[in-house]
Amino acid sequence: MRLHAPLIIDIAGTALTDVDRARLAHPLVGGIILFKRNWADRAALVQLCADIKAVQPDLLICVDHEGGRVQRFRTDGFTHIPPMRALGEMWMDDGKGKKYREGAGAMRAMNAATAAGYVLGTELRACGVDFSFTPVLDLDYSDLAPTPAQALAAPQGGPGSLGRPSASRSSVIGDRSFHRDPRVVAALAKSLMHGLLQTGMGNCGKHFPGHGFVQADSHVDIPVDKRSLKAILDEDAAPYPWLSSVLTAVMPAHVIYPKVDARPAGFSEKWLKDILRGRLRYDGAIFSDDLSMEGARRINGQLISYTEAALQALNAGCDMVLLCNQSLGFGEHVDQLLDGMDAALRDGRWVPDEDSESRRLALLPDTVPQAWDDLMRQPAYLQALDLLP
Repeated sequence: MRLHAPLIIDIAGTALTDVDRARLAHPLVGGIILFKRNWADRAALVQLCADIKAVQPDLLICVDHEGGRVQRFRTDGFTHIPPMRALGEMWMDDGKGKKYREGAGAMRAMNAATAAGYVLGTELRACGVDFSFTPVLDLDYSDLAPTPAQALAAPQGGPGSLGRPSASRSSVIGDRSFHRDPRVVAALAKSLMHGLLQTGMGNCGKHFPGHGFVQADSHVDIPVDKRSLKAILDEDAAPYPWLSSVLTAVMPAHVIYPKVDARPAGFSEKWLKDILRGRLRYDGAIFSDDLSMEGARRINGQLISYTEAALQALNAGCDMVLLCNQSLGFGEHVDQLLDGMDAALRDGRWVPDEDSESRRLALLPDTVPQAWDDLMRQPAYLQALDLLP
């Protein structure tokens, strides 16, 4: 067992190069995140995952595969998973006229969420992928999103009487969110997580403590949420303690909440150690969001290097850090991160954490996946397909 391998990196193409293999063999690299550019077809993905495992068997192969617009693999048999908002709308739909039955929409939605998790997990695992960064636990602050009161008493006529949200307050979250009500979000997320766990795959709640309220996109901006800690914990962060029995990983937001800390949540000991670990008693893995995003590049107003961003995230309480899309071209930023982390380890600016390594290893599936052709005939998989909205 390695002492601690906290770095999650990526590759540029659909097959490993010698440079990719050398980077993945680095003792501080614990995983890889795949993107749409790494997809050629299903056979190539299976081969790529096998080649990655041949470098280091315990590398965690990850992907952002939520459904809707955030789904990296969409062809050659992969099911198009609906956006999570579709499940929230199903929750609100109790039928019309004689078909109206109070609570029927909620039950259908929870079954559909479990099915979505099962389909998502089995298809990825059949190709060799270990882990997906899903589900989004952010709340839907669209202008016309159902309120918590409406969620508890969905009116006859279902979501059509409420109107479909035309625009989300958050430009990056949008229909990736299940619902406006944190109770509905928690119920549907738990159902989806149950489907994932049935396949042997973990889950990742994101973006703690909540990205849905801010309009700015942390990929290109530094969002600021000026609400109080109480308001955030009562609303946006509420799903996290409710899901504590099934949540295997958390990804904090690159959002600043100035009434709590001047640093973005993913670089804040207050958020990660005091609140998430201490107050909310979460003990699973914590991933940083992508360190190349604008929201991670400036800490306390200063532009910092990827190595410094990784060190600050790890020292704040992250177990693993992601550097995405920097393998393109010559990938010099990936090499700089690897060299910088080596130097930080030698200089004592970063101390490996055995508990963090245990959390990383716990995310690796411990069951054998089904082959794709067998999956296509499996009754549970076929039933799950029928339950999707």
